[in-house]
Amino acid sequence: MAVITPSRRVRKTPFSPGVEAAGVKAYTAYNHMLLPTMFESVEADAAHLKRHVQVWDVSCERQVEIRGPDALRLMKLISPRDMDRMEADQCYYVPTVDARGGMLNDPVTIKLADDHYWMSVADGDLWQYALGIATALGLEVEIGEPDVSPLAVQGPKADELMARVFGDAVREIRFFRYKRLPFEGRDFVVARSGWSKQGGYEIYVEGADYGMPLWNALFGAGLDLNVRAGCPNNIERIESGLLSFGSDMRRENTPYECGLGRFCNSPEPYIGKAALAEQAAHGPDRIIRPIVIEGDIGACTESWPLVDGSRWVGQVASAVWSPEFGVNVAIGMVEKSHWTPGTRIELQTEHGPRMAVVQDKFWR
Repeated sequence: MAVITPSRRVRKTPFSPGVEAAGVKAYTAYNHMLLPTMFESVEADAAHLKRHVQVWDVSCERQVEIRGPDALRLMKLISPRDMDRMEADQCYYVPTVDARGGMLNDPVTIKLADDHYWMSVADGDLWQYALGIATALGLEVEIGEPDVSPLAVQGPKADELMARVFGDAVREIRFFRYKRLPFEGRDFVVARSGWSKQGGYEIYVEGADYGMPLWNALFGAGLDLNVRAGCPNNIERIESGLLSFGSDMRRENTPYECGLGRFCNSPEPYIGKAALAEQAAHGPDRIIRPIVIEGDIGACTESWPLVDGSRWVGQVASAVWSPEFGVNVAIGMVEKSHWTPGTRIELQTEHGPRMAVVQDKFWR
């Protein structure tokens, strides 16, 4: 199989030596960086994640740093969430939209101070959007990408492993909150968050030189916990209904279509608010739904149309076999006419037609 050639455009990370030594088998490119996608196998990686603890190199979750006197003003323009309600130690999930209400990204935003924010972005150059707005309005802010590389610790044993490295203070961190905790003479932002439903943390490692010392400390402290290198897992995240920007949702979708309307609660004007007014009042005409696909599906590498005769009624962009639940689990965008649980819809795949069944809830 062809490999991705590292370059200045597709960068390695501060943890790449550890990832390579752990036997990574596959990468993708994400925010111009390498993101591991498999170690032993997708199935084995998922099973281990659900039982033990993994350390994930998610340096690709780059930070858009917004800092300066007008930082909050800019955040209010690009965020549908009520930023005035954000507390000092809080992490906010922020679906960011364009002037037509289309999704541009879905970062987790960290409030470091009243005039200082990090937006931990999904795959996409959101900093260019923020910079364009700030330049056009003449805002007094600095926008850049700091030397910050997130490292995730995920799984049911994550609390124990993190406590061994950072102390019992990590156990006090509430969901989507953070503390600054010391490691080798430097304080890092440690948040209770991560792209799995197994529980865990994300450590925002400031300074590339700290990458491998922290990696080695976690593995040294977790030998008896069966700690392994891991990565965001397609099986576990689909079972959990964790959406992937660029796959399950794109610019042609709104937050309301993606089940994210509760995050559009800002009382002030923001870019895209007027365009979303109809959906805010009456709901969308299509939404994300969990789906079971019958038969052998093979790999889902493109969007598969859901059809009723010759009429398009939705699509599936993420699908995989779940060994735990014994079905093909999927995430689909389905029109109102067909989104009722139990509805059977024909699915067109490159492997041939299959039947898809709309579910009432995700598996986790």
